Amino acid sequence: MKQKHWAEEMVRVLRLEGEAILTCAKRIEKDSHSVLQALDYFSRTLDAGGKIVITGVGKSGKVGQKIAATLSSTGSLSIFLHPTEGLHGDLGVIRSEDCLLALSHTGNTEEVLKLIPAIHKKKVPIVGMGGNPDSQLARQSHVWMDAKVASEACPHNLAPTTSTTLALALGDAIAMALMQMRGFDASGFAQNHPGGVLGKRLHLQVSDLMHASFGQVSPEANMEEVVMESTKKSMGAIFVMKKKELLGIITDGDLRRFLKYRERFFDLKAHEVMSVHPVTVTPETMAWEALQLMEKRESQISVLPVVDASGFCQGLLRLHDLLQSL
Repeated sequence: MKQKHWAEEMVRVLRLEGEAILTCAKRIEKDSHSVLQALDYFSRTLDAGGKIVITGVGKSGKVGQKIAATLSSTGSLSIFLHPTEGLHGDLGVIRSEDCLLALSHTGNTEEVLKLIPAIHKKKVPIVGMGGNPDSQLARQSHVWMDAKVASEACPHNLAPTTSTTLALALGDAIAMALMQMRGFDASGFAQNHPGGVLGKRLHLQVSDLMHASFGQVSPEANMEEVVMESTKKSMGAIFVMKKKELLGIITDGDLRRFLKYRERFFDLKAHEVMSVHPVTVTPETMAWEALQLMEKRESQISVLPVVDASGFCQGLLRLHDLLQSL
């Protein structure tokens, strides 16, 4: 077959799975009773100090593990329990204040169904999710979340594809709704994500990256002094200061632009060349915010003065250092 055929096959799969998600969204728009009921169970469970226990086998189990991880990282305590392990002792992790989210596309998965009687004995509410509202799991659940799909993306309509994509999307939707219902904000999110690039964006402050040693001159300094100080520090800019107070900034670009005055260049004073009222940040500003401040403007800023609440200069922050760290 031509190579183009395989690209068309990928497009077919993506469209099919995307349409399944949109169809589910329309179902919820038309009738949101069951999803609101499920969210109510989940929210009351978490408010009571319980957790959302998710179970499933095969591909549904893999989806369940991902949903549990997403819930926990967004402030809704959740664990995954393999039903077979549950029947052999791990059922002890479920307490009466918890609730169960059981995943099964057919709704008749033997391993999951064997677990259900023990869950009922613990008086734990069960939210089922799958594609068959007439299944045994649907009948034994307190709430059934409809995740049916027209067909799998598999050419033989066998391999779980469209159904698992929809289940993942519904899991994300549950997590985001609970996150907002329970007021889980960016600070809480940061506590759960200390590592990696995401952790840096959430935790790294300007104070962690700024240079406390920087070039500075008085407003009456001549250009020879300015050039010597700029060359000595090699930070891309120097600050014009009166004691600790920042009056302005002279960048390497400013020096190049003022060279047009030729012989008169060295007669200029720092206060005649500096940019007054420069954009500044505080040591407590998040590094990611500082990066956005430097990049999202008509003319990009490569250096930022770091000042405290009194306007006293504390350091210098370079775009180069931000890009290396973030």
